[in-house]
Amino acid sequence: MTDDGVSAPPDDGDDAGSKLDELIAGRRAKLAALAEAGVEAYPVRYVPSHTLAEVRRAHGGLEAGTDTGVVVTVAGRMVGRRQLGRLEFLVLREDGVDLQLLCPKSALDDDSRVLLGYLDVGDWLGAEGEVVSSKTGELSVRPTTLTLLGKGLRPLPDKWHGLSDTEARFRQREVDLAVNAEARRVFDVRAKVVKAVRAELDERGFVEVETPMLHPIPGGAAAKPFVTHHNALDEDLYLRVAPELYLKRLIAGGMRRVYEINRSFRNEGMSPRHNPEFTMLETYAAYDDYLAVMELTEALFLRAARVATGGTELTYQGRPVSLAAPFRRVTLLELVRGALGEPALTYDADVAEVRALCDTHGVEHDASWGVGKLILELYEALVEHTLWEPTFVTDYPVEVSPLARRHRRDPHVTERFELIVVGREHANAFSELTDPVDQRARLEAQAAARAAGDEEAMLVDEAYLRAMELGMPPTGGLGVGLDRLVMLLTDVANIRDVIFFPTLRTERF
Repeated sequence: MTDDGVSAPPDDGDDAGSKLDELIAGRRAKLAALAEAGVEAYPVRYVPSHTLAEVRRAHGGLEAGTDTGVVVTVAGRMVGRRQLGRLEFLVLREDGVDLQLLCPKSALDDDSRVLLGYLDVGDWLGAEGEVVSSKTGELSVRPTTLTLLGKGLRPLPDKWHGLSDTEARFRQREVDLAVNAEARRVFDVRAKVVKAVRAELDERGFVEVETPMLHPIPGGAAAKPFVTHHNALDEDLYLRVAPELYLKRLIAGGMRRVYEINRSFRNEGMSPRHNPEFTMLETYAAYDDYLAVMELTEALFLRAARVATGGTELTYQGRPVSLAAPFRRVTLLELVRGALGEPALTYDADVAEVRALCDTHGVEHDASWGVGKLILELYEALVEHTLWEPTFVTDYPVEVSPLARRHRRDPHVTERFELIVVGREHANAFSELTDPVDQRARLEAQAAARAAGDEEAMLVDEAYLRAMELGMPPTGGLGVGLDRLVMLLTDVANIRDVIFFPTLRTERF
């Protein structure tokens, strides 16, 4: 559909830019003419009596040619226009719902008849009139009054080309939402998922809290932070990589169950699974361990799936996946043993032998890594991407889990799990380390690794250690990547499709 709302074949000529300039110039001329006629193109307020969805719910199923006698005031963006003699058909869209305006010019007041000549597809429009059904049975409003609510100076993409450029969709999400029903669907699901997560946690007695986004030292996860400078304090601060340490300080302070849906930032590469700014859910519950957190994780995923899709049986990228509980549980070491065909492999193995296994399977490694880190690298290279159905991978090595409690039966590993679905991590959880002496030793080891060049290693957080020294109860903690959960539930392969405004290279105008 062209800017005038009239059907025409697509034009792929080289003068598309000049045609766009002409369309914008034409709209600006209409804006000037409206101003000269005393019409406010950008009014301060308009009060619809009904949403378009409400009109459709109340009057769906009318027989063709029906007049209801019900007068409503509605509003939306004009996304379609066609003319049949002295009868004009306009289509309004609001929150993804369309409704036709059936406009015989004889029914319009004088100002509205004049306004018709200055309207373009993309304008925001209000209409007051009777709810009717057209001769063809299309539910419509037959307005007596039209009100311009916002003049669009730049045309929407036409119906042939749409907004097909992927980067343009991410940069101009406002246009993507205006013309792409799939984009609206994805973000509608996102809102439902966040609401479902909150509802589940609230019902379980968790309290939603907010913790700082600016940290004096980076902590809570192994990641490279963004750094900024606070002028008044004259000191560097870091955008949080995770809220974990602040949330556990609240547990130390006596709050029993807390959660935060938080924005976190990691100064790392971008990929279809990674955006430098992302949304996480973190929960902490006194008296719980990682077994209790597994049950919570299943409940959160099941509730989100049912709200978003109506059930637990999904299709992701052409393959079925079930979110029905219980999820499979298996240790990381068992998975690596199976992948390597080495049933006798243990964390007591000679480090040279495990390095040789890495070499055999093409897994890069560093001379400073111990057996635990090497086994983790083998798992991530050979196993993780193969785990399609929901799987709790448990018992991670101590040396790669600085904030997790040592396993109650095996000192080499921690009571930690990651939830893997469709070959990627969706959640990370621990029986939290509550021993301040053990925690200090592990953070000092992390700080030494950082001093040796590991930019993702943590520093010693004295404020957190001081809080731990007050005494902490047994605690179970959980982190869920909400962006990835939405990707799973909407069958989307790129994380940028589920973030309204993903990080992109700066656009040059």
